[in-house]
Amino acid sequence: METALLLNTCTLLTLATILTPLLLPLLSTNFQNSPTSTTRAIKTAFLISLVPMMLFMYSNTESITSYWEWKFIMNFKIPLSFKMDQYSTMFFPIALFVTWSILQFATWYMASEPYITKFLSYLSMFLATMLTLTIANNMFLLFIGWEGVGIMSFLLIGWWQGRAEANTAALQAVLYNRIGDIGLILSMAWLASTLNTWEMQTFLNSQTSTLPLLGLILAATGKSAQFGLHPWLPAAMEGPTPVSALLHSSTMVVAGIFLLIRTHPMFTHNQTALTLCLCLGALSTLFAATCALTQNDIKKIIAYSTSSQLGLMMVTIGLNLPQLAFLHISTHAFFKAMLFLCSGSIIHNLNGEQDIRKMGSLQKMLPTTTSCLTIGNLALMGAPFLAGFYSKDSIIESLNTSYLNTWALTLTLTATAFTAAYSLRMTALVQTGHTRIPPTTSINESNPTITNPLLRLALGTIMTGLLITTYITPTKTPPMTMPTVTKTAALLVTIAGIILALELSNMTHTLTHPKQNTLSNFSSNLGYFNPLMHRLSSTNLLNNGQKLALLLIDLSWYKKMGPEGLAKLHRMAAKTSTTLHTGLIKAYLGSFALSILIILLIH
Repeated sequence: METALLLNTCTLLTLATILTPLLLPLLSTNFQNSPTSTTRAIKTAFLISLVPMMLFMYSNTESITSYWEWKFIMNFKIPLSFKMDQYSTMFFPIALFVTWSILQFATWYMASEPYITKFLSYLSMFLATMLTLTIANNMFLLFIGWEGVGIMSFLLIGWWQGRAEANTAALQAVLYNRIGDIGLILSMAWLASTLNTWEMQTFLNSQTSTLPLLGLILAATGKSAQFGLHPWLPAAMEGPTPVSALLHSSTMVVAGIFLLIRTHPMFTHNQTALTLCLCLGALSTLFAATCALTQNDIKKIIAYSTSSQLGLMMVTIGLNLPQLAFLHISTHAFFKAMLFLCSGSIIHNLNGEQDIRKMGSLQKMLPTTTSCLTIGNLALMGAPFLAGFYSKDSIIESLNTSYLNTWALTLTLTATAFTAAYSLRMTALVQTGHTRIPPTTSINESNPTITNPLLRLALGTIMTGLLITTYITPTKTPPMTMPTVTKTAALLVTIAGIILALELSNMTHTLTHPKQNTLSNFSSNLGYFNPLMHRLSSTNLLNNGQKLALLLIDLSWYKKMGPEGLAKLHRMAAKTSTTLHTGLIKAYLGSFALSILIILLIH
C-alpha cells in the first residue's frame, strides 16, 4: 500500500514539475519563465521519475488510482484514473531524459529565436500530453493525450510561420492524423455502446469483435505513419530540428504503437487483426527503407529511418509480442534523438545546408558530433551491444521462429539490409572523403550546450539496451533455441547491406553517372505516393467540380433559361405562326373548325 502511494505521488509530482514553468507565469506576474528554468524543470522531473521506476523494479507493484469521476449519463461513468505499470514507469524517465537533452540543445540551436521561451514551453507541453497518454487508464484520458500531441505537433511543425512549406507540412500532419482519429473515435463509440465502459481493465479482458480493433489499427496507422498514411512524417522535417528530435524519439509517432501495446489483450486471440498488423508493419518498414536509399537531405533520411523502425514495431505487435515492441520504443528513443541532434549541429554549423552531397570530411571539423552520428547509425543498423541490437535482433529472431508469414520476414530482412546501406551512405558522405563545403564556412562545436546533450544520449545509446534487458526483462517472451544461421540472420543481412553500400560507394568514384532506371526513380520519387495521392486526387476533384459547374449548371441554364433558350422559343413561335399564316383558305377553315371544337369541349 505504501509503495503504491509513493509510486502515485512521485508520478504526479513529475507531471507537476514539468508543468511548473508553464503555470507559474499565469499565477504570478513576478515569475518570468526562461529557457534555463524550463530545461531545469525537465531535468528535475527526470530525477523524480527515477523513483517510481526503481520502486517498480524492486517491488513489481502496479497501481491504478482514480481521482475524480465524471458521471456523463446515468449508467456511464468516466473516472480520471491513472495506471502505473511496467510501461508507464519505464517510459517516464526515458522520455524525460531524452527531452532534457533536446531542450538543452535547443537553447543553443534556437538562440537567435525571439520567442525561444515560448518554443521550449511548447516542447514541454508536447511531452506532458504524451506522458498523460502513457499513464491513462481509460480511453477518455488517453484521447485527451492523443489529441494533445496532435495539436502540439501542429504548432511546433509550423513554428516558422513565414515558410509556406512549414505551414503545409503542419496541415498535412493534422489531416493525416484526422483519418487515424476517426478510427479511434469509432472504436471508443463501439466500446461505449457495446461494453458500456471506457475503463481499460474492464474492456481489455472481454471478448471483442474485429471492428473496434480495425479502428485502433487505423488510429495507429495515422499517428505512427504506417504505409498509406505515412507522407506527413518526412514532411514534418520542415519544423525546427529540436521538434523533429522530440517528435521522432519519444512523443507523437510512438503514441500509435503505444495505443496498440496498451490495448493488446484485445488483439491476442484475433488472428485477423494480428495478421493485418504484421503485413502492414512489414510493408511500411520496407517502403520507408527503400525511400531512404536515394534521399540526399540528411533530415529526410533520418525521418524515413523512423518510419522504417515504426514499421518494425508494428511487426512486433503482429507477432503478439507487445513488450518487445515497447523495448524497441525505449531503445529507439535514445539513438533517434541523438541522430537528429547531430544533424541539427551539422546543419547549424554549415549555415543551413542539409544536402549530404555538399558536406564531406566533417570528422576532423566536428569530432564530437560526427562520432555520435556514427554511434547512432551503428545502433540503427543493429550493431552488436548497442541499444538497437537488443531490441531489433530480438524482433527478427521472433519473426524467424514464427509460423506466421514468410513474406513478412523477407520484407523485414530486406529492410534491415537497406537500413545498413543508407546509414553507411550517410556516414560516408558526411564524414569521409574530401570536403565539399564552402571555404568561408566557420565551424565550431566547443559550446557545452551542443556536446553535453550529444554525449549524454551517446552514453544512453551504448548502455540502455544492456540495462533494460538485464534489470527489466520483458516477460511473456519465451526463451528460444534456434540454429546459428537463424540467430545471426539480422547481423548477416546488415553486413550484406554494408558491403552493398561500400560497393556502390566505390562504383561512384570510378563510373560515370548511371542512367535513370525504374528502381532508382521509384525510390527517389518516394514510391510515387505523393503525386498519386496528393496531386491526382485533388486534380480529379477539381476536374469533376469544373465539369459539374460548367456543363450541368452554366450550360444548362444558358441553353434552357438564358438568352439561347429565349431565342429558341422565339424561333419555335415564329415557325408555328408561319405554318398557320400561309394565305390558303384550307388553313384558315381548319383553324376555325379547331377553335369551335375546343370551345364546345370546354363548355
